[in-house]
Amino acid sequence: MMSAAKSQTTLMSKLEALQCHFTWGLDPSKTKLLRLRDKLVDIGTEEGNSWLGSIYNLRGFIQYQLRANEDAQSFFNKAAETFRQMRKADDGPWLVVNYGNLAWLHHHLGDQAESEVYLSKVDALMKKYPAPSQDELHAEIYAEKAWTLMNFSTDRELVADYFQKAMRMQPDMVEWNTTHVIGLVSTFKHSNTGLEADILEKMRAAKEQDPENLYLAAYYLEQRAKKGEEVEDEARELAGKIMRNPVSSYSGMKAILRVYRNYVSVDEALDLAEQALKNHPDERYLKRCVALCLKWKIIFFSDNRPKQSTVDRAIFLHKEVISLYPNSSLTKKVDIANIYAKSNHSQAKAQQMYQELLKSDLEPAEKQLLYNSYAKYLNFDLQDRNKSVQYHMKAAAIPLKSFYRGNSIKVLEKIKSRGRNRMSREIEVFLENLQEP
Repeated sequence: MMSAAKSQTTLMSKLEALQCHFTWGLDPSKTKLLRLRDKLVDIGTEEGNSWLGSIYNLRGFIQYQLRANEDAQSFFNKAAETFRQMRKADDGPWLVVNYGNLAWLHHHLGDQAESEVYLSKVDALMKKYPAPSQDELHAEIYAEKAWTLMNFSTDRELVADYFQKAMRMQPDMVEWNTTHVIGLVSTFKHSNTGLEADILEKMRAAKEQDPENLYLAAYYLEQRAKKGEEVEDEARELAGKIMRNPVSSYSGMKAILRVYRNYVSVDEALDLAEQALKNHPDERYLKRCVALCLKWKIIFFSDNRPKQSTVDRAIFLHKEVISLYPNSSLTKKVDIANIYAKSNHSQAKAQQMYQELLKSDLEPAEKQLLYNSYAKYLNFDLQDRNKSVQYHMKAAAIPLKSFYRGNSIKVLEKIKSRGRNRMSREIEVFLENLQEP
């Protein structure tokens, strides 16, 4: 008879061999988990979302990580039921990840018998639906793994590889290709010139395959506009379609608002967001969209001091958004400080807010955001060029790849190339010794 210790070792080796969220090396901070949970909630649970089963699986894993075990089990059960409904079948390889998650959850809860039940279910599935080869996974597992890792901003080449393997096995799964292309595009989010030609072509082809996906359509329109195409009429037509669809962060609303801001007008962007919120007054995601448009109008599109009524509305809405998204409040607090900085009466409040934020306990990625934003505030609002340089250096010195670090490095390189700042030599030495993340 197998000893208890040997039995436990065998169980662990079986669990570790599973393909599921517990074995994919997902080890995020609590802050990241909470923000990701917010993101998944805002995507919504509308029928027709092809990733709904995967969303429930990931939400279950997040709840486990946050020590909410009952919620975790509930979401894993919802995932299984959703997969069955969407696939119109009781079982299939799409349940391998879900059963793996449940095996791990019951193991962590100390219910080894139930853990063994789910390990047996995985074995039965793998026998009934064998993988294409010993070295390959099922297409459904590659797809869910790619989608999950994409949400954790893991190695993009690995994500692309998994998506491509899944699509080679099942080329008719249009949503896999759409999501893969959107993931590629997201790396160019802050580019002014748009996508490289080959990715733009992939995007065009994906849109042709998936014409009902308005999120993809809005992204594609934005990229075409960056290439110099006239898109105003198409933007208005697409906005009308987005407004008629259920509210979701995956509806394309934010992308179409960016198109309006840059290629129609920021006032029309704000009107569109306000109308959407009027139609759905309780939707927190739309409150976030209106707050974003108000920030754009005040910070980027006001030649003179903005109207106090606009500032007041922006501050009120940003504070409401902070209460609705407490786990990602830093960005909105920085936005409030910058809105105060543009107001006639609130410059002192801006400085006070920044000082409080600089004293707060932040993670490295949050520090990068704060230092980069404060550097810009020092430069543009207080005209303190040298102190601004110091904070760009602080942002760049944190060895973590991000937009904010890249932006600060770009600013420092520009100042160095001009050679007119008295800190040019110091900047040069700093950039030469900069560590790559």
